[in-house]
Amino acid sequence: MTAASHRTNVATHQIDPFPWRLWDRVVSGRDERGDVPGWVMIVVMTAGLVAAITAIAGGQLQDMLRSALASVGG
Repeated sequence: MTAASHRTNVATHQIDPFPWRLWDRVVSGRDERGDVPGWVMIVVMTAGLVAAITAIAGGQLQDMLRSALASVGG
């Protein structure tokens, strides 16, 4: 391997400092509708986690928030 080909090889494997270019390449090959079932699952699971955490530790979280706000407010 020559030095010139090594430099070319290294240059092609560098990380692009502009991540939206990668996003454009990923999205351009997709259908316009997107992945609706996947997003629905993520939203439903997130809502379920928030509901479960609130049910289990809601009172403690409120106390922590009140304490933090009181210490900042003086």
